[in-house]
Amino acid sequence: MKKALIDTNIYSLAMNGDADVVKTLRELERIGFSAISIGELLSGFKGGSRESQNREELNFFLDSPRVAVHPVDEDTADFYAAVLNNLKAAGTPIPTNDIWIAAAAFQHGYPMYSRDKHFLMIPGLVMV
Repeated sequence: MKKALIDTNIYSLAMNGDADVVKTLRELERIGFSAISIGELLSGFKGGSRESQNREELNFFLDSPRVAVHPVDEDTADFYAAVLNNLKAAGTPIPTNDIWIAAAAFQHGYPMYSRDKHFLMIPGLVMV
């Protein structure tokens, strides 16, 4: 089964018609999406002029049977702690929300699909 947990930037690029991203997403049988990414998107929508339309598009995406939304729970927090401590020990901090998103990828066994290069600093995280 070809699957990936997508970062917020992948969703945004797909909605903006990035051909490579759209092609990759179409090839995935399962798309994981973190509740953290939903929060990032909703925050951006609130600051823009198309909040209603953007929410509608997001809801359509989330309703797809190929998309699994993953909430943050105690297990996610445990993965978060491990990732954060590894990054601190290596002296390679990354944005906190991205640590939570990576934690969801580890927790649910997904490769990570992102254009953010700092995900490469997370030991053991498989990238698309």
